Amino acid sequence: MRQQRAPKRPRGRDGRRRPTNGGDRSANCAGARIRNDRTQEVAAVEPQWVPSARDIADARVTDFARFVETRTGTELPDYHGLWRWSVDNIADFWAALWDYFDLGPVAGEVLARSDMPGAQWFPGTTLNYVDRVITQARTDRPAIVQVTEGTADVTETSWAELLAGVAAFARTLRELGVRPGDRVIGYLPNITETVIAFLGTAAVGAVWSACGQDYSAKAALDRLGQLEPTVLVTADGYRYGGSAHDKSADIAALRAGLETLEATVVVSRLGIEVPGSTPWAVAADPAGHTLPETETVDFAHPLWIVFSSGTTGLPKGIVHGHGGVVLEHLKAVALQFDIGLDDTFLWYTSPSWMMWNFQIAGLLTGATIVCYDGSPAHPRPDTLWEIAARTGTTVLGTSPGYVLGCMKAGSVPATEHDLSALRLIGITGSSLPPSSSLWLQQNAGGVPVASISGGTDVVSAFAGGVRTVPVWPGELSAPYLGVALDAYDEAGQPVRDEVGELVVTAPMPSMPIRFWRDPDGTRYHDAYFDTYPGVWRHGDWITRTRHGSVVVHGRSDSTLNRHGIRMGSADIYQAVERLPEISEALVIGAEQPDGGYWMPLFVVLAPGTELTDGLRDRIKEVIRTEVSPRHVPDEILAAPAIPHTRTGKKLEVPIKRLFQGADPARVVERSAVDDPALLDWYSEIRPPGTR
Repeated sequence: MRQQRAPKRPRGRDGRRRPTNGGDRSANCAGARIRNDRTQEVAAVEPQWVPSARDIADARVTDFARFVETRTGTELPDYHGLWRWSVDNIADFWAALWDYFDLGPVAGEVLARSDMPGAQWFPGTTLNYVDRVITQARTDRPAIVQVTEGTADVTETSWAELLAGVAAFARTLRELGVRPGDRVIGYLPNITETVIAFLGTAAVGAVWSACGQDYSAKAALDRLGQLEPTVLVTADGYRYGGSAHDKSADIAALRAGLETLEATVVVSRLGIEVPGSTPWAVAADPAGHTLPETETVDFAHPLWIVFSSGTTGLPKGIVHGHGGVVLEHLKAVALQFDIGLDDTFLWYTSPSWMMWNFQIAGLLTGATIVCYDGSPAHPRPDTLWEIAARTGTTVLGTSPGYVLGCMKAGSVPATEHDLSALRLIGITGSSLPPSSSLWLQQNAGGVPVASISGGTDVVSAFAGGVRTVPVWPGELSAPYLGVALDAYDEAGQPVRDEVGELVVTAPMPSMPIRFWRDPDGTRYHDAYFDTYPGVWRHGDWITRTRHGSVVVHGRSDSTLNRHGIRMGSADIYQAVERLPEISEALVIGAEQPDGGYWMPLFVVLAPGTELTDGLRDRIKEVIRTEVSPRHVPDEILAAPAIPHTRTGKKLEVPIKRLFQGADPARVVERSAVDDPALLDWYSEIRPPGTR
């Protein structure tokens, strides 16, 4: 299949390109100077991409700004002016967004209560997520493109087929007795059927929750077992890294642990029989079904439950509502990413990760989304680029780790693949180093890079790219609209060009309705509001620069604090992991009982590499010159691997607590770790003086 990118014309409110007159569409690579010392201040740096006048005129966010100007009489000359208006007039902004996307009547107030936690959005207003998807149906492009590892096949699902499948699955759920508020869970790979199952669940007003099949039955039960679900949707297996993974035993264990389960629906991927289940082909048979029958629900009615990483206990179930997600995702996808009817949207993800939920939002804008079941680096490191070329992807999302792997493999995606359709690269999961950002600019077609940072907590981003703002290497271009983002010092005062805590000072509709099994809201309050009363503290160190961008330095609870100088671990990773001898690194700063401070750096070596004194000296010199001389590690140790959460984040805090003498059984839940056996290796490591 080949889907060529349409000519770039300005977008209107419906997401279609409008005719325009002339203009230069080309991106400008202005060059860049990578900063050397990020301990306290972010040095001046030139943008690597600058929007042209045509880019700004064509962008849908510009059309939205004109809509707001007409509506309010406020002059909004640029994105930063629009952002400032959006956070100074929170209720007016979200009301304007609702009307811009024509989401229907508003029953009363937009923001009935603005304090956090406990903000109340659009009380009395009703909707259904699926209704917005229905309005975007079209006949000229598919709704979903499915790609599976190891095959050259590309399977397209039309909008009519998608909606008929959703209608059929919703009817099956109703026949099984599923009612609004009941939970339907998925144990599935990233495939078309997962999208249909979610939409069918939402249509009924039931609550969706899922995790990928790379999770063991125990890890899946730790999450999904909390929900007392009625229906399980699963697949007999998945493909990854050149192998087919039979999940029938895990499915049996999962079903045995779910006492409330009434039915199991199984998608056949490997042709393995799952006794006592209903085949997907029966449960979602589109024959005789056209449009889904949707349940109209309150704005705050639960849509899905997504889970925290769960490294220090049972994962927290984070509940989001229909209305908050629809508004936030329309803003993020249509205005920030400028995704609309001309686009094919591929983000490499899994149902375990909020980026799966985020990619589904492409359907809210009429875009085509791409589901991929497999590894992004098999059989070649550049496989994800090949899939993007094969599907005509216009917006591609991936992670800094994948980009670094391609860099080390010597890939040149724009030369080796037809990326003529690609117009934007999205990045999230961890901080994108300046060197990786520049590599993308030079090797992936010169398109802008939209690095974003947010979280499962709001199932979106706090800051990221936008088509009308320059891209600076290693930086997020701007705060997202409607996000009252700031950086606070320890006294709760805003800081600029200095490292501070990422905070949000006004509510967002996609903040959690509540946590699951948190009846009095104590866990929710303690997670975000126990440091700065009434202000959301996210737990990241950031710098807000004077040109409006955001630099993310890593988690504040794993901050390196050497001699009173704070440093985010991400800064060290960016420097060390560029070395060809290093596959991955983990740095820990652990306060010791005697008042000392131990800062080891663990490195995973590339095949055939030894950790010699010479390599140690090179690593130290890179940190000293590119990061900070105060944060050269005390020791550099070779490790068999780096432990991660199952969504790919390094286990910094649990490992730190191990080094401080905590009981391994209490600091981390083994089922939440991608390779639990690694915990045993790290548990044997002791600081100097205790060995």
